[in-house]
Amino acid sequence: MRLEEHLAGCESDLKELVLRIGEVSKTISKGFASRQSHSDTHNVYGEQQMALDKWADEVLIADLRDSGIVRHLASEEQPDIIEFENATGNLGVVLDPLDGSSLIGVNLAVGTIVGIYRGNVLAPGREMVSAMYVLYGPLTTLTYTVKKGVHEFVLDDDGQFVLQEENIRISDGKIYAPGALRKNYLEGHLKWIEALEAEGYKIRFSGSFVADVHQILHKGGVFTYPGFVGKEQGKLRLLFEANPMGFIVTEAGGATSNGKVDLLSIQPNAVSQRVPIYIGGKKEIEMIEKLNSEV
Repeated sequence: MRLEEHLAGCESDLKELVLRIGEVSKTISKGFASRQSHSDTHNVYGEQQMALDKWADEVLIADLRDSGIVRHLASEEQPDIIEFENATGNLGVVLDPLDGSSLIGVNLAVGTIVGIYRGNVLAPGREMVSAMYVLYGPLTTLTYTVKKGVHEFVLDDDGQFVLQEENIRISDGKIYAPGALRKNYLEGHLKWIEALEAEGYKIRFSGSFVADVHQILHKGGVFTYPGFVGKEQGKLRLLFEANPMGFIVTEAGGATSNGKVDLLSIQPNAVSQRVPIYIGGKKEIEMIEKLNSEV
């Protein structure tokens, strides 16, 4: 089944938007070889941008502007929320155009992450109506939810996204993907890591957030980039990374947290807001919240 057929029962504007982003991702997937260098610019977080970061951002913004159905857009590569005054629709989009782009030079998987709202994008993640990501690896895959299950499509030889797995449910696997240095872990987080290790969890961490969460979605376990000494508020962004991926994993039967509360319940205070992040199975998320409540 093709992606367009799978979206047949979806609201028309949401269907169009998911399909448009899928089409843009095909263009992005062909642009890696010629855009591996760093640019001479930095994003709002002070990080040097890859040429492909800027290009992917520009391609996505141009297409979403032309769609007429997106009114507000927030991108990790832009300092402010963009409003498209020509829009007739009221969809809001948050996106990380190319998560993990620093790994392009060593040919590891990277991806595009998207969250979709009706109206304001500075809203709690639970108010999303859809989220999706495209993973550019040995295969190009598109995973999406419109709150009717989580479904994965693969780009075939004819350039079409065809169904690979429907109604994905996170399993009870024992892998964990931990960011930050162990020597900088906070007390509750360290106890949690030690508890996972005592239960036989194995590390699987590539440094690409979208790829690591994709693996957790399929094999179970948990991804974390916690708050740590010197960066107690964490490293990853609530709007562009944590909420869309957390929304997808939650829709697949998992959970997400900042170590104390559900990330999807947090009211964002800025597009640049960072958070500690835990995404994975409910058991692992309940464990970190319990340990943090005890310290």
